Order: sequence, then C-alpha cells, then structure tokens
Amino acid sequence: MRIGGRNFDGKTFVMAIINLTPDSFYSSSRATADEVLRRAERAVKEGAAILDLGAQSTRPGHTAVSADEERARLGQSVAEIKRELGVPVSVDTYYSQVAEEALSQGADMINDVWGLTYDEKMAQTVAKYRAAVCIMHNSHTPICGDVFPPVTDFLRNSVSLALDAGIAPDGICLDGGIGFAKDRAQNFALLNGYERLGALGYPLLLGASRKSLFGGKPEDRLPATLESTRLAAKKGVLFVRVHDVAENVRAIEEVLNDRD
Repeated sequence: MRIGGRNFDGKTFVMAIINLTPDSFYSSSRATADEVLRRAERAVKEGAAILDLGAQSTRPGHTAVSADEERARLGQSVAEIKRELGVPVSVDTYYSQVAEEALSQGADMINDVWGLTYDEKMAQTVAKYRAAVCIMHNSHTPICGDVFPPVTDFLRNSVSLALDAGIAPDGICLDGGIGFAKDRAQNFALLNGYERLGALGYPLLLGASRKSLFGGKPEDRLPATLESTRLAAKKGVLFVRVHDVAENVRAIEEVLNDRD
C-alpha cells in the first residue's frame, strides 16, 4: 500500500492514535493542540510508521460534533507535523470538509469510520488530493448473526465507491470495525478470523486497541491489546492502530523474531 510517497508491505506496521478530543474513551490518548507535536514526536521515536489524528470521539455513547468543531480542534496540527517530522499522517474523519482541510495541509490518508458512506463528497475529496483511504465497516443498526457477510458486503460496496471516484487501488486499506455495530461475540469472531477480509484483495488495518471487547477498564486492557497485535502480525495484517506504540512495536518484533 502506498501512503504519502511511502510503500508499506511485508510486515505489520504501527499506526499511532493521537486524539485531539476531550472525551475519547482512553484518556491517555487525548492531546491538546499545544501537545500534539510533542506527542507525535514521541510516537515516531517509539516506532510508529504513521500517525492518525482524530478530532471527534467515536466511542459508544459519544456525542457527535460538527465539521467546524473538528476543524477547529485540528487547527494546523497536520501542517505542523508534516513540516517538523515529515511522517505519513492520517486523519480520522467522516466529514469531507474536514478531509479537505486536512489534505490541503498535507495529510496523506483519510481514515473514515463510515467507509465513504456518510458524506457523499468524501470519496471525491480523497481522490482530488490523490490521497489514501482506510475504509471501515460501520452500521446504524447492530449486526445479527454471522458477522462476516454484512462486513464484507459493506466493504466491497465502499471499495467500489472509492474506485469509481478515482482513488488508486494501491491507496486503499480495509478495517472490519471492531466495536462498531457488533456484540462481544461478533467482535471476537471478527478478530479471530480477520484474515478473511483479505479475500477482498486489499491490505487490512486492525483497530482493537484497549476496546471494550477485552473487558475491564481501558487502563487494564494493554495485555489483551498486545495479544491482538501479535495475532494481527501472524495473520499478515498491514497496520494495527494503537494507543501504546512502543509496546505494540515490541509485540510485532516478537512475532517476526519467532519466524526467523
């Protein structure tokens, strides 16, 4: 996969979560505009290959904010990180207006939790800047039964939206949407069979870090998160989107070392 002039292939890479929000479910992931560059620098030093900036919480029970509020929270963070660090930057948004602003500042990828279906202008906006996109499964109503048919159908449809808009095939990755419109059993079924999504022909991103399927409090979910990262690395998932960069980098290295 190509993101921001860099080709990603051959192993699992870490995407670092940086939330410019006051209400994301894991408080340690939150950063103010004044803190974001320092947080980004630390993530890169710890081994993050790409940074994912989010200005709206999508935790269960969240209160949605407007595109204008997202843009205000992001400010010039993308431009500052690109200027100072030069690393690939993803922005987590489902608003095309926010995507436009982020991409104009140099963002390399849009991470859309509604898989290009919330905002009809999103796919065209990403294509306009020749950017990459992460397409995540989501649903307004809970999934019933086997998780894989509705997830794969949704992702297949969203890939068609991306291609029809002119997004390059090598700029697309897919996220099964752990924790979105799925119960705990379905989340674990998806996690344990995640490689099945690869049949759609695109690289995968896993976003399971510290999520509620692991039980307990977010602060206590790191061991389970690391197990999910090891599983992802064994299954050939291209990216894991995580809160704890250094620990997850080490978990991936453990899997790679076991292969040698």
